[in-house]
Amino acid sequence: THLVFHDNSWAGRVTLREGEEGAGSGHDRPGMSEVRMEGGPLRCWVVAGTPARVLRGWTALTGSPALPPSWALGPQHARWGFGSGREVRRVVSGYRERGLPLSVLHLDIDHYDGHRVFTVDQERFPDLPGLARELREDGVRLVSIVDPAVPAAPGDAVFDAGRAVGDSGAFVRDGGGRIVRGEVWPGECVYPDFTDPQVREWWGGLYAERLAQGFSGVWHDMNEPVSFAAFGDPTLPRSARHALEGRGGDHREAHNVYGLAMARAGYEGLARLRPDERPILFSRSGWAGMQRYGGTWSGEVSTGWPGLRASLSLVLGLGLCGVPYSGPDVGGFDGSPSPELYLRWFQLGAYLPLFRTHAAIGAGRREPWEFGPRVLEAAREVLVERERLRPYWVTLARLARLTGAPYVRPLWWGSPGDRALRDCEDAFLLGDALLVAPVLGPGLCERAVRLPPGRWYDTVSGAVHEGPGQVVVEAPLSRVPVLARAGSVIPVRGADGGLELEVWAPVEGRGGGGSVVRDPGDGWEEAVVERYTSRL
Repeated sequence: THLVFHDNSWAGRVTLREGEEGAGSGHDRPGMSEVRMEGGPLRCWVVAGTPARVLRGWTALTGSPALPPSWALGPQHARWGFGSGREVRRVVSGYRERGLPLSVLHLDIDHYDGHRVFTVDQERFPDLPGLARELREDGVRLVSIVDPAVPAAPGDAVFDAGRAVGDSGAFVRDGGGRIVRGEVWPGECVYPDFTDPQVREWWGGLYAERLAQGFSGVWHDMNEPVSFAAFGDPTLPRSARHALEGRGGDHREAHNVYGLAMARAGYEGLARLRPDERPILFSRSGWAGMQRYGGTWSGEVSTGWPGLRASLSLVLGLGLCGVPYSGPDVGGFDGSPSPELYLRWFQLGAYLPLFRTHAAIGAGRREPWEFGPRVLEAAREVLVERERLRPYWVTLARLARLTGAPYVRPLWWGSPGDRALRDCEDAFLLGDALLVAPVLGPGLCERAVRLPPGRWYDTVSGAVHEGPGQVVVEAPLSRVPVLARAGSVIPVRGADGGLELEVWAPVEGRGGGGSVVRDPGDGWEEAVVERYTSRL
């Protein structure tokens, strides 16, 4: 396998053509890649080798993934439309009363005062710090949305402070020196130039307000950046000027790195303000290297079976691009999923790194109990299993930090020469030990699963399957098939909350094993990797 990185942030077009074999005629046609960029350097990096080696090389080139605190690996809930602190308490109580694990709850733009960043609507959230403390005592963290657009209104604290940054202020300007303005949720807005180190430092300091409100992390939205437009690109004018680390340039070069630079500003600001805890941040937009500052999510994925299938492709693809912490809006963002679609999406999300339900303001509720008792019971089972596997998630996060290997991997990860595995896009490996086969279509109670080489055990029935090859397994509405590799050693949470090792019998004479990284907390402690072997 190989990875090719065209190190150029300008807009462009990439054309790929797969090679063809001449069936022994000697007329094989090689594969082709053609790249055309609108500007910038002709600079290219190539890393070749096994998939693991390629990702290790990519990490060395662009940076190691940020390490999420363990609570960010638990179940998360978001909705555009939490209208009050009372509604937040109702949802959290609903999870607790029904025995549903919940680690994080997200507040969207509706908790702001007039959609203005770094504010709180005091009528609907009169004591947000108190609410945050109350939830944290119950094991639930609050995470806040942060948009880059700042209201262009004298008297707005962020706008006034931004105009005083440096010699020319913090905001993007045009060629004539005028501040560029656009239309976003608060109305007419201006945009910080995150490609300026001085602006990043100023913006990072603003997160002190979020921490004071009790938030434990942030998610960046609208940071392509967005400007609502009746026609043309919904972003800044191409002629808008940016600092670009002191070189200077226009938005044609800066657009694709704007979200990356904002993520850097936020991550570094949080690390300065709260130095004893690792920041958690994920961003709707980014560029090569965004994994240094956190992860990403699907954005506004459409509600429907195609959106469900695309969710898996997104996470697999991002992992191969060095961004291991990602996930979709479970249930889809813009519509009302059927109970079956919601549950199948929920079951998939439970085996993806960022496990978060989310929906638009008019798309209805996404709490599991809103879809009937059958969905609720199945959702409870997969939530409990997610929590049981929390030590495994912690281990995968640490190994991703050390090696660049994604948590979620394609089936061909260990056998890249197997064409049948390369063509399989409806299942994945979770680390080395587990194979997850989600249900991506309606009305199914069984499905075919393509197996990599080796012996695999059904984790529910214990049935034994030999790979490579294809098998048909049961996939009732209550669960999705999960298979364990023979010989695997998997860290899990025991009934008493402590760490246990789950071992799947190896093939006689072959052996197996697994790595374990114990959770040292949410600080900056170095990982200690324990290696266990199994043999029969």
